[in-house]
Amino acid sequence: MKLPRDLSGRELAQSLSRLGCRVTHRTGSHIRLTTQRGGERHLTIPDHDSLRIGAPNAILRGLSEHHGMSREELLKALF
Repeated sequence: MKLPRDLSGRELAQSLSRLGCRVTHRTGSHIRLTTQRGGERHLTIPDHDSLRIGAPNAILRGLSEHHGMSREELLKALF
């Protein structure tokens, strides 16, 4: 499964809420999410209308390692 190309920061944050990530802080153009699942983990997402493809890939790679899931499993759970 491929990552959507026209993904915004808010859409990514809403998708990550399915994995237990909650918005804990907003500053300027960034959203900070925290998950307690599998230990505490903080994520910072740019709150832009269209994210460059590298940003979501890096975020999802770190989150998949934290949850012990493959990238494909994580994408299926989110989208």
